[in-house]
Amino acid sequence: MPGQNLTRAEAIERAGVVTAVESYAIALDLTTGPSTFASTTMIHFTAAAGASTFLDLVAPTVRSVTLNGRALDPAAVFADSRIALDGLGAENEVVVVADCAYTNTGEGLHRFVDPVDGEVYLYTQFEVPDARRVFATFEQPDLKSTFQVTVTAPARWQVVSNQPSPEPVAAGSAVVVGNEEEPVATWTFGATPRISTYLVALVAGPYAVVRDALTSTDGREIPLGVFCRRSLSQYLDADYIVDITRKGFAFYEEAFEYPYPFDKYDQLFVPEYNMGAMENPGCVTFTEAYVFRGSVPDGRKERRVVTILHELAHMWFGDLVTMKWWNDLWLNESFAEFASTLATAEATEWTEGWTTFAASEKTWAYRQDALPSTHPIVAEIRDLEDVYTNFDGITYAKGASVLKQLYAWVGREQFMKGLAAYFQKHAFSNTELRDLLVELEATSGRDLEAWSAAWLETAGTNTLRPEITVAADGTIESFEIVQTAPADHPTLRPHRMGIGYYSLTGSGAVERTHQVIIDVDGERTAVPELVGTKRPGLILLNDADLAFAKVRLDADSLAFAVAHLGAISDSLARGVVWGSAWDAVRDGEAPASSFVDLVLNNVSAETESTTVTMVLGQLGTAATTYADPALRAAQATRVADALWGLASAAPAGSDLQLQLVRAFAAQATGAEHVAPIAGLLSGETALEGREIDTDLRWDLLQGLVALGAAGDAEIDAALAADDTANGRQAAARMRASKPTTADKERAFASIVDEADVPNAIIRATATGFRRVTTPSVIEPLVGRYLDALLPIWESRSYQMSEELIEGLYPLPVATVALRDAVRGWLDANPDAAPSLRRMVVENLADTERALRAQVVDAAS
Repeated sequence: MPGQNLTRAEAIERAGVVTAVESYAIALDLTTGPSTFASTTMIHFTAAAGASTFLDLVAPTVRSVTLNGRALDPAAVFADSRIALDGLGAENEVVVVADCAYTNTGEGLHRFVDPVDGEVYLYTQFEVPDARRVFATFEQPDLKSTFQVTVTAPARWQVVSNQPSPEPVAAGSAVVVGNEEEPVATWTFGATPRISTYLVALVAGPYAVVRDALTSTDGREIPLGVFCRRSLSQYLDADYIVDITRKGFAFYEEAFEYPYPFDKYDQLFVPEYNMGAMENPGCVTFTEAYVFRGSVPDGRKERRVVTILHELAHMWFGDLVTMKWWNDLWLNESFAEFASTLATAEATEWTEGWTTFAASEKTWAYRQDALPSTHPIVAEIRDLEDVYTNFDGITYAKGASVLKQLYAWVGREQFMKGLAAYFQKHAFSNTELRDLLVELEATSGRDLEAWSAAWLETAGTNTLRPEITVAADGTIESFEIVQTAPADHPTLRPHRMGIGYYSLTGSGAVERTHQVIIDVDGERTAVPELVGTKRPGLILLNDADLAFAKVRLDADSLAFAVAHLGAISDSLARGVVWGSAWDAVRDGEAPASSFVDLVLNNVSAETESTTVTMVLGQLGTAATTYADPALRAAQATRVADALWGLASAAPAGSDLQLQLVRAFAAQATGAEHVAPIAGLLSGETALEGREIDTDLRWDLLQGLVALGAAGDAEIDAALAADDTANGRQAAARMRASKPTTADKERAFASIVDEADVPNAIIRATATGFRRVTTPSVIEPLVGRYLDALLPIWESRSYQMSEELIEGLYPLPVATVALRDAVRGWLDANPDAAPSLRRMVVENLADTERALRAQVVDAAS
């Protein structure tokens, strides 16, 4: 990515020269061809007279640059994605006319052609620095401005931006789709409030739309829209999406004591999206994976609700008030993650939202915090490449976990009052962390400086263990919590934490019988409240999951939990136990085989869909990557056999049944598993209540392909029956799942050697590449992978580099030879870009962890 970086020092210097950006006027013509579009940008800004600065622009052609009426030579002033501006006045007008390029990578202005009907769909994705791919910008979050957007496009399209869509005005005709001319029109949007460049948005194409409205607490009517491609519109459950949106509006407006700050709220499900969603004010974009074509696990439905509420929370935290620089990115994302879970649990039918949070977000955070690349929540962001790499489990999930603990510590009322004051004081401006802490200190009366230093400015996860002595009569004589920290991140932190007692009742359920909430601090914390109490079957640290810390169970509690995990009535308590058991395996304190036993014996009793999803994924890792290599094949066969048995016995048509069938297809390893999968596909085998819909057919077919029991003919037939964007992605995944080394080499080359493959096909191919029944088939590609790292980095955008470098890493091999080869690459490339090295270091860390787990499993 040469020439496209921006350092924090440069941003500070530019903000010192550019004193205010008054307005942008952006005109985009989307009728100029399939490769590029015309972009004209007029910016009014004030500056230090006589100084120099620069604009950001990534474009194949700059046609003209005019500064204060003076024409500048594009060849002289445009280089390395920057336009130099010298001799500034106190007040300035700059106009840039350029041809900008459509992308197929999900960055800038993405162009997609629907294979179903040939229609063109466009959408923008600008975070972190990709507005500059569409118009000339001061691309940094603290230079907020108003944005007035004008768009020329086919008259029959929907054209959506941050402000309400105006009536289009006829503008002649042009050839845009296919070979026929059609009428075009121009949409002139009103100016936005002051927002950052990365929040400007445009979505255009013949999208289907469902419209509605709600009334804000300040009496305004807020128009609502839900959009998706026409060929998906039959699956769009817009009424449910609007219902969740209404609940989110009501919850946030009351909690934040601040009405929705923008003029309308459109939610658009767009193709080939790289992430879950993006919080563009009034124009939120979502992955269309959230438009469900068939049966999906309940956890997927809940995740969509959390995502809808996450983006809505951003309207206040991130859009209304925005970080000054990307080092406070965590505030945007952590806050939205915390607030959306709170709203999900309290304002929707998904009342076990915090269990989902424990299973997914916190699992992600604990994994990220254990990597060599871990960093403080408030990370040092030196440049844009640092921003990219810090969209991670620390920024999102650990930060949200810490906010949950802060929320419990200062109290709900005080926390929300502090937020309300923060929004009032800093509306439409930029802030730093201290601005928020000042308001929370004022409402709570707590000094948060020490809390910030311990939690936000240091890295690493603490581990909490109980030390308990019990008298002969079963009463507890002493109870202490021992806190430890990893050697490379030795901070011991304060934790607000629950300790729960759980006992088996006469009905066979395990219920909480006692709980204390305490503050843990330092190496040892005595818990006198529990001295003299009768020891229960299970003593659970971090009951209610308030703290961000790994917890371990004492031996008696662990034995009780293994025997009765499915009987624990509280889903969050089960989630803490599941998490503790898995983390012990990851840390080499327990063998992978013990976790396999735990899952197979208890997963059928688990009621929370996301928990089931997570533990089934962990089961696959335990049975293959973490298993003793000498026993891996037998363990994998045992797991697949058990999954089929559990699926066959699961309640008819249940979420559990669906998940177990999918897990069986994903983990099938031998010839004996061909018959049940093929039977489900042909209809000869039936599971009561389970329809084999299109997406499930693809999952089953992948199981056969990976086993060598199906190939190109079957993939071609399936694609002919589902020649859609989803079907083409699934077909790419199938072809990459074929089981020979030659097949894997072809899959690798298809996305590494070909530069124009769309992002969604890259992602699908990489997923199939990693599906192996015999890890040795991809071992010969280790050298090919390492040789490709630098060429990938030097030729692809960050997003595509990450997809390839992480997606194609041959972790299923998990051998000493792989570890040594990756170490050798790092030793040979000390000057490689820090972001590239970080990806490789993280991949290596996963391999090293797997090797340690294999040793522990073999010793058991």
